[in-house]
Amino acid sequence: MWSDRRLLDLLDIEHPIIQAPMAGAMDFTLAAEVSAAGGLGSLPCAMIGPDTVREEVGRIRARTNRPFNLNFFCHTPPTPDPAREAAWKQHLAGYYRELGLDVSAPTPGASRAPFDEAMCQLVEALGPKVASFHFGLPSDGQIDRLKQRGVVILASATTAAEARALESRGVDAVIAQGYEAGGHRGIFLDADPVAALSRQSGTFALVPQIVDAVKVPVIAAGGVADGRGIAAALMLGAAGVQIGTAYLACPESRISRMHRAALAAASDDSTAVTNIMSGRPARGIVNRAIREVGPISPLAPAFPLASGALAPLRAKAEADGSGDFSPLWAGQAAGLARELAAAELTRRLAEDALALLGRR
Repeated sequence: MWSDRRLLDLLDIEHPIIQAPMAGAMDFTLAAEVSAAGGLGSLPCAMIGPDTVREEVGRIRARTNRPFNLNFFCHTPPTPDPAREAAWKQHLAGYYRELGLDVSAPTPGASRAPFDEAMCQLVEALGPKVASFHFGLPSDGQIDRLKQRGVVILASATTAAEARALESRGVDAVIAQGYEAGGHRGIFLDADPVAALSRQSGTFALVPQIVDAVKVPVIAAGGVADGRGIAAALMLGAAGVQIGTAYLACPESRISRMHRAALAAASDDSTAVTNIMSGRPARGIVNRAIREVGPISPLAPAFPLASGALAPLRAKAEADGSGDFSPLWAGQAAGLARELAAAELTRRLAEDALALLGRR
């Protein structure tokens, strides 16, 4: 049915649709359902340890024998800066007082870990069809080991230069992440991701330029939430798409009821790119914290340390039924999200795109 089979053959999938890995918003259930429906389900592993990854993979394989993806972050852990972290927490002190919290209590640690040797050994042992990376790539030696195990390597690029850098290091396909995308920007060549924001291209300007820059298949990510977006991306030369926000509306996602309500009410101007939730630019639905503290604050500590001081505020507000301090990650196409089961959404996305492309 699909005229371009590069991604389908590379990943051994039926439809050129990858469910975006969304750390903290999903587990094995969503990934398994998408894979079983013919797309590529993705399990985010940056916020869980090796034992949990192993358990989640076992649960995916108990539900489907189709390929799936394990996703990892490749950021450089920040150098601790106690003075900056203290200043950040003091900047939030008024909210602590408002919610009856002790601003002098110890700050919780961040839970986002980069890909390391333990995870590399685990991926070798588990042997998933695909491993994908955000914020760059692991070491050349680790990439070689995964490829020798038969693992297909994907990674995110936000510019043509990043795409060429990924291709030169052996990735099998490039995810072209446009400005519209929800969650964290995959920026890795620019030392200052916040400064790079003003230069980041939208998906449908970025995709054809990355297609022209590399020989490997390109996957469009950002602003794609229905068959129209898929068809447009393929017409621009993409071999497939990565979709995240549309899957957040599925009953299989693990977002909070506050997040789900915000997603249901979202429109084209509901999101903003902010650094206050984690320390790196990421797109989410605007809430009180983003409006009053950000969206961009020069006081926010480096990724992922900014999240620590917000964690008590988030926990207290969520207990009270509020998402005022929660990262409500979503892309600019949030208003197009439909509440469908993940398998049904995957099939409908494919059917709608094929109808528009005239290949049914």
